[in-house]
Order: sequence, then structure tokens, then C-alpha cells
Amino acid sequence: MTKKTYKGSAMLNPVPAVLITSKNKEAKVNVFTVGWIGTACTRPPMITIAIRPERLSYDYIKETGEFVVNLPSKALVKAVDFCGVKSGRTVDKIKELSFELGESKNVSVPYLDNCPISLECRVKDIIPLGSHDLFLAEVLCVHVEEDLIDINGKIHYEKANLICYSHGEYFGLSKNSLGSFGFSVSKKKKKKR
Repeated sequence: MTKKTYKGSAMLNPVPAVLITSKNKEAKVNVFTVGWIGTACTRPPMITIAIRPERLSYDYIKETGEFVVNLPSKALVKAVDFCGVKSGRTVDKIKELSFELGESKNVSVPYLDNCPISLECRVKDIIPLGSHDLFLAEVLCVHVEEDLIDINGKIHYEKANLICYSHGEYFGLSKNSLGSFGFSVSKKKKKKR
């Protein structure tokens, strides 16, 4: 396979496309789109988000140290794009998009009831990097739409119709698994006769 070489670039694709809700001390709620998000630790559960300092939500999150990560479904892809290109300084995106807010349990920031999964987060550290600052946050609790949980308590993310972002475009995720963790080394089950 022939490859072309590029200078160093953040070409990690695809990435989750999520909606982040935040709230300032005057109780104004904002929502914006983030694609630069990742898991950082499992115990305690921690994630990272990278935010440009000129974003309104940057100020809100830095001020209160709290935010909620909302995982949108395919039905919200137009809202996800809107929240990524419109500023909360000029438009109330919550009102404009008729988002329904749910009351969080551990943070003062509401979650988006329109999204199937929401993670309440508290900032642990902010690391200036350059164009973006990295917010390291602990996940305090998660709200999951009941229809996604089976009788054994397993969450079926594939039923949530989640989306991702790849090099300027949004894509839906497949409902079909390519394999499960450990499948490459698991022993084949013997057929019963």
C-alpha cells in the first residue's frame, strides 16, 4: 500500500460528535459541539475535552468547573452541526433548537433530555496546549435512556443511533459489531451433537 506523508496534524478520525452543556454563575445555559473528546481513565472514570479559549462554553466551564457530555443520535445531526457553527454569544441554541433540559444529580449543569446518553462531569485540571486547552474531568454519573438497557443491565449503544465526525462530515455508526473485546484470542465453542 502506497502512502503519502503529511506534516504533523491532528488527523485522528473518526471522533465522537457530542453536545456539551455548560452553565455560568448567572444560570445561563449554553450548548456547543465538541469532536475532540476522549476517555482518559476508568478508575476514577475520567474524560478529556479540548476547547478553544475563545468559545463561550470555555468561559462557563472554567468558571463553574462543571459540564455535561450529551451523546446525540442521528436524529440530532443538524442540531449538532448548528451548535458547532453558531455561538451562544449571538443565539440561544437551547431555545432555538427546542432542547429539553433534564436535571442533573451531581452538577448544576442540566443535561439534554433529547440525547440518549449524558455524562455529568466535574473538571479536575485544565492544561493549556496552544490553540485548545485540555479539560480533564471526572465522570460523576451517567444518564442512559432505559430502552437501551437490556434485562441483564447491558447498555446497547448500537441501538442509540450515535454519530461520529470524520474530516468535516458526520456519519452514523453501524448497528453491526465487527467483534467483541477478546474475540481474536477466544477459543471456539464446541458444537453440541
